[in-house]
This record gives sequence, C-alpha cells and structure tokens, in this order.
Amino acid sequence: MNLEELRLDCAVKQKKGLHFILASIFIWCAVLVVQLIDIPVLTKNLYTFCCTAPLLPLAFLISKIIKVDFQNKGNPLTNLGILFSVNQILYLLIAMWIYQAVPEKMLMIIAMIFGAHLLPYGWLYKSKTYMVLSVAISFSALIVGIKFQPLVLAVMMIVIEIIFSVCLWRETKSL
Repeated sequence: MNLEELRLDCAVKQKKGLHFILASIFIWCAVLVVQLIDIPVLTKNLYTFCCTAPLLPLAFLISKIIKVDFQNKGNPLTNLGILFSVNQILYLLIAMWIYQAVPEKMLMIIAMIFGAHLLPYGWLYKSKTYMVLSVAISFSALIVGIKFQPLVLAVMMIVIEIIFSVCLWRETKSL
C-alpha cells in the first residue's frame, strides 16, 4: 500500500479516532463534576488529573461498541497515531508545573494541550474536523480560561467534544 492508502485504511478501520473523542466526552463530564465540588483548587486539580486516567480503557470499550479496529496492527501508520498521543504526555509536564504555580489556570492549560495534540490527526485521518477543531479548542480554551471560571471551560469542552463527535461521525459516514 502507498501512503495515501495507508492513511485511508487508518481513517476507515479506526473511524478517524471517534472512539477517543467519544471517550473524552465522559472525561470532560467527570472534570465538570470535579469543578462543581466545593473543595480547594489544588484538590480539584489533583482530581482533574485523576479524571483523565480512564481515557484509554474507556476508548477501548467504546471501540468495541462502535466496531473500531483499536490496534489496526496491519497498518504501520497506527504507530504514528500512537506517537501523536504519547507526545501529549510530554506537554502535560507544563500542566504539572501550572498545578502549583498558577493552580487556577491548570484546567485551561490541560484543555489547550488536549486541543493542540489533535492537530496531527487532521493529516493522518485526512480530517478537516481535526484540523479546524484542534485550533478552535486551543484558542477557545485560552480565551474562556482567561475570562471565566474553570467550570465554564469544562462545560465548553463537553459541548465542543459533542460537536467534534458528530462531525467525525459524519466524516466517517462519507468514507
């Protein structure tokens, strides 16, 4: 297979990563619950980090429900997609620093990192949705995160992830 065929294979068999975006809706809902609890900001931040932990198992479960080839071992570009995700872990070091330096802005940083890490998937899956929303999430998170409480940011992220999921679902239907 040539490069374009491999990219199409990834997009089709992995439904453009829809299982991860659907899982992120649940993650952001959990983050919203944390934001609603009346506890100190450092504790909220710790719980927020904990909320992100079940992303992979949740995406795996959703992949079974929506019939996604989670590993797609026959395609070497799958490893590139994994690298795109693992790269986000390095950026979370920034969030860990923000955790203690400017704790009230940690959720904003996490949302910006989340949005920014999605950009390469626009290329991998030939997806306008990833291209547009990765940038939109990052800038929206910055603006909302500066002007509003983290609670508002969490709600915004849930809404964006729902829109993201619908757009990806529509893109996968056209494959």
